[in-house]
Amino acid sequence: MLDTLVEKPVSISDYAIVVNPDDNVAVVKAETFEGLTLSLANGEVITVNSKVPPGHRFATRDIPAGDFVRQYGQPIGTSLGISTGEWVSHDNMTDEVPVVRDLPDDLHTPAPDYFAADQIETFMGFRRADGRVGTRNFVLIVPTSMCASHEASQISMMAEFLHYSREKYANVDGVVAIPHNKGCGCQDGSTLDVMMRTLSNYADHPNVGGVILIDLGCEKTNLSFVEKYLTKRERPIEKPVYKIGIQEVGGTQAAIELGLKYVAEMLPEVNRCEREPFPVSELVLGVKCGSSDGFSGISANPSLGYCSDMLIRSGGTVLLTEVPEFCGAEHILANRAKDSETGRRIYAMVDWYKEYASKFGAVLNQNPSTGNKAGGLLNITIKSLGAIVKAGTTRIEDCIEYAETPRGRGINLMQGPGYDQESTPGLVAAGATVVVFTTGNGTTIGNAIAPVLKLASNNRVFERMSQDIDVSAGNIIEGTESIEQVGKRLFEHVRRTASGDIQAKAEILKHREFQFWAEQTVSL
Repeated sequence: MLDTLVEKPVSISDYAIVVNPDDNVAVVKAETFEGLTLSLANGEVITVNSKVPPGHRFATRDIPAGDFVRQYGQPIGTSLGISTGEWVSHDNMTDEVPVVRDLPDDLHTPAPDYFAADQIETFMGFRRADGRVGTRNFVLIVPTSMCASHEASQISMMAEFLHYSREKYANVDGVVAIPHNKGCGCQDGSTLDVMMRTLSNYADHPNVGGVILIDLGCEKTNLSFVEKYLTKRERPIEKPVYKIGIQEVGGTQAAIELGLKYVAEMLPEVNRCEREPFPVSELVLGVKCGSSDGFSGISANPSLGYCSDMLIRSGGTVLLTEVPEFCGAEHILANRAKDSETGRRIYAMVDWYKEYASKFGAVLNQNPSTGNKAGGLLNITIKSLGAIVKAGTTRIEDCIEYAETPRGRGINLMQGPGYDQESTPGLVAAGATVVVFTTGNGTTIGNAIAPVLKLASNNRVFERMSQDIDVSAGNIIEGTESIEQVGKRLFEHVRRTASGDIQAKAEILKHREFQFWAEQTVSL
């Protein structure tokens, strides 16, 4: 049969994407077949010699052994001898890339090209006593340890059933808890500091209108310890705060009943806070990716990057984390730093994480998951080069610790793992009031107090998981939309979500995941 043959070459854009003119590979968007002839942009005709699945790549020219394989204009591996049209895999490419740590001593990256005041969009948010603006208005139950997490969960679930309704409390978004498995039997020092910083930043978050703190009573991280930590903070928590000691009030049932009483008392007060118009400069956007594929760095992540640029140019704040996914691309971030000192701190973040991982017998080049590799992300370099573009193109202002509040606006890099269940809550603890989470294979994670919008890299997963994913960048792959068009569409979706006009799919499905990264020490 001749069904594997074509009579004349077709444009490479029908089957694949050449991301950068300097690349020697093309990323497949429609599965190829043996004998497929394609015409390149320069008029040259090549023949693909096998089936190459979507998200993977084939060579657009011969890549002699020892030469670098390039995508995004950057080395992504070293050729073992690759012919034109050949599927690029670990059979013919190693993961070796040059270690680049160049950084000019006089580095000075210009400030962003800010929009004029009359060009800055607005959203409807909740003004807090300290001047910050939230996108949601929750009552939050905070257990000080794992020993109080059951009671915290029960109070939140029963309160939403017994006392809370959107019809009665139109300005309240719900009653939520952040159960966790930390506290008490843990090391003193930075481990406790990170835990207390995370919990207190959730309690103090602008998306929270009222708080109930609950402990067992005998744990190391009990209410007394939390109160001592809170009194040392530069900023007091200026919102209704109630406290419950499980042992003190007589046990689980008594603590739950008291918690329900406190929620009932608090809801009318929290409901008095109403949405008002604010410039989008008051937004803090956390950017994340998970279950990525070979299209994530071509469609979803650069679209989110365009959205990030729009927010930064409006005077807002963007938080980027997942330091393992800086590896192989850290030189790009470092050279985007506002100055050489900040650039060196970016390198230090990565070096610290490498050393941290080595203590557990791990290396960062093992970061790509099975799903990542199946989708075309063969190594950490490919993944990182596509991941960092989530934060756009403007300069890097600062580096912060995990769950640390930024010292200024603009792009801030936060130390943290790639693990979604810990990195997303870390972004929110650092102050993110809305999160955009890109995905190639599909993910469902949400957050207890902040909307988490999902952005698909391809239309296939968007259609299959439409109840979980909010927006698709797949039209970029199909050639019917540009990165700019999707980026602007995403920005408007973020703005409307921040205003409460629409809910993130994760909110509708009550995805309220929370955990934090406590097994670490200070890195910066």
